[in-house]
Amino acid sequence: MPLGPVRPSPLVEQAAARLREQIASGAWPVGTRLPGETTLARELGVGRSTVREALRALAGAGLVRPRQGAGVFVTATEPAEDWPTRLRRAAVTDVYEVRAAVEVHAARLAAHRRTPDDITAMERALAGRLAAADADDTAFVDADIAFHAAVVAAAHNPVLADLFREFTPVLRDGLTDLLTLTTLRTEDPATGHDAHAALLRAVARGDAEEAARILGAELEDPFGGARG
Repeated sequence: MPLGPVRPSPLVEQAAARLREQIASGAWPVGTRLPGETTLARELGVGRSTVREALRALAGAGLVRPRQGAGVFVTATEPAEDWPTRLRRAAVTDVYEVRAAVEVHAARLAAHRRTPDDITAMERALAGRLAAADADDTAFVDADIAFHAAVVAAAHNPVLADLFREFTPVLRDGLTDLLTLTTLRTEDPATGHDAHAALLRAVARGDAEEAARILGAELEDPFGGARG
């Protein structure tokens, strides 16, 4: 099964978009209780489950809020973030959760199994990543992935290596979106270099727990402390 971010179905997105349009137009002012699911389903021409998912999406955007036993009420006419941006942020978070599952364990194994050639490959990849700081986001992302691929390769586990290889296209998209959605490279063109260098040192000296800790911290929150 291919790895990738989970998105709402097109039908749910369409229903959510129509509800957002009505809220933005003032059809339901802030504080207003929305019609019930059955009424909305009939008006939108969809099932109640689709309406329920669309309302959940609007709640996530900060537009509505359910009140136990009272219904769903409008809380804002504009989302805290536009809808495509929220979806992209959610997708990046999904990607980072999968990264953590694969790469943190790989880093721990790499610290036990690395060879001199592995360390040389990681050093070369880290230098390439630093050099790519002056390049565009696409080139920087490719250089970043090359470093992480070198760490995974040092684990000498063919299954992990295959998983990472299969995951690379999704990871590339996720990292590119992360840089688009944040100011990481505006503030620091080589964002995360110190942490990547520390990871290399931990692997080189055979400190498995430190290697796992460094990488885990980097991947924990892509929009907070993580740096790709």
